[in-house]
Amino acid sequence: MKLKANDIEINCEVSGNQDAPVVVLSHSLGSSLAMWNPQIEALESQFRVLCYDMRGHGGSNISHGAYTLEQLGEDAIGLLDALHIQVVHWVGLSIGGMIGQYLALNHADRLRSLVLCDTAAAIREEAQAIWQQRIDIAREQGMEPLVEPILARWFTQAFLRRNSPQVELIRRHFLATPAAGFIGCSEAIRNLNYLERLSEIKTPTLIIVGEEDPGTPVAVSEAIHERIWDSRLVVLPSAAHLSNIEQPQAFNTALVDFLLDH
Repeated sequence: MKLKANDIEINCEVSGNQDAPVVVLSHSLGSSLAMWNPQIEALESQFRVLCYDMRGHGGSNISHGAYTLEQLGEDAIGLLDALHIQVVHWVGLSIGGMIGQYLALNHADRLRSLVLCDTAAAIREEAQAIWQQRIDIAREQGMEPLVEPILARWFTQAFLRRNSPQVELIRRHFLATPAAGFIGCSEAIRNLNYLERLSEIKTPTLIIVGEEDPGTPVAVSEAIHERIWDSRLVVLPSAAHLSNIEQPQAFNTALVDFLLDH
């Protein structure tokens, strides 16, 4: 269904136990709510599950120009308000985890817990040129030239060689992402700068990262873990950036165990 929130219509799906606590799943750049397919069944029996497409992705509206993490975070708050949901467990991967940090820092009263997956809290100065290059390619050539290099960072080579249907699904959704949505969210990512504020977060926090993630490596998750009081860190072997897809059983076990504790 689509709901009006923060000046756009957001596409979302709600499933699971309607009387249980709500878990929100927030996807990565260039993806969609379908990214969370491997988690849905594991969550539905014990939680109400809300998946949504962020601004400029999937079935949600596009706005042009640079997005901000504040804007994307307020999209999420607007969606929760539209659904009359007050408090949630937030699970975000990559940019979804960056949005989660914004929420924990600015809307902590809306969170039961926070799960940050394969994400970062700041963008290094030397990475700015890489983000600019991706933005320029998307603007001038579209998404096609970006897809294979992206998949090579999101999955290990061993997993790519299996020709998993999940990889094909991610490829399709990446290519279907409007360039304006990809560019807008890329601009939000390149301005990420929450690292020195993370000690303010008191929300119970789990950090999950693939051991072979080249984009947001283990050291980046360790830096987040060191700054968020009493957080847990889980490193998943044989997984890169989309660790929820590459190692779904280990990811789901860590996720569900943490959610049930909170």
